[in-house]
Amino acid sequence: MVSAKFARNVVGIVGNVISFGLFLSPVPTFYRIITKKAVEEFSPVPYISTVLNCMFWIFYGMPFVHPDSLLVVTINSVGLALELIYLAIFYAYAAEQKNGRKKVLIGLAGEVVFVVLIVLITMLALHTHKNRSMIVGIICDIFNIMMYVSPLTVMKQVITTKSVKYMPFSLSLANFLNGCVWTAYALIKFDIYILVSNGIGAVSGAAQLILYAVYYRTTPKDDDDDVPQKPSNVQLSNA
Repeated sequence: MVSAKFARNVVGIVGNVISFGLFLSPVPTFYRIITKKAVEEFSPVPYISTVLNCMFWIFYGMPFVHPDSLLVVTINSVGLALELIYLAIFYAYAAEQKNGRKKVLIGLAGEVVFVVLIVLITMLALHTHKNRSMIVGIICDIFNIMMYVSPLTVMKQVITTKSVKYMPFSLSLANFLNGCVWTAYALIKFDIYILVSNGIGAVSGAAQLILYAVYYRTTPKDDDDDVPQKPSNVQLSNA
């Protein structure tokens, strides 16, 4: 019989693969930035936010905070590296965007100070895995839930325009699968903090797929000239 630990590791590896794909989703955006040598109207805020999210999940997965969470650390370490690369590219080509480079520097500096403060409080004031997991887990969930606001704005646009043009099916499906896999991971060895944020992610992904099914047929096939192109700032978060 397959042990719970083995099943959890397998599910976690699958979750790492799916999450890695989501972390790569901004690549076309930054390919466009490099090609045009300008950031145009793109905002660095989603990527700065994801850096903070990844740093807290890495801290959460440390053995001295929440033991046996190596797969949480691995994917968020990869995600953190990718987000910093994205921001480096943004910074390099943000010369013409007003306050673009300043946003990146101030945002990252503020995040580092905030994370260091939380790490110090956690390590010096809390002395058990349970208490450390609770505080850091709650912080992780708060920021993860806040990041799900971005897809909600896209979903509202779909309902208003009756068009799924700006909600790619592949991204919605990946978001749903990512939430489901990490929810299963959290249930095999119960982890309320991973469960909460990814349970909401699974529901969000399911809602996007339902909207896609409802409005796919009403999406104009030749609306490229009718609907103004707007750079997407949606950045999905992962456990």
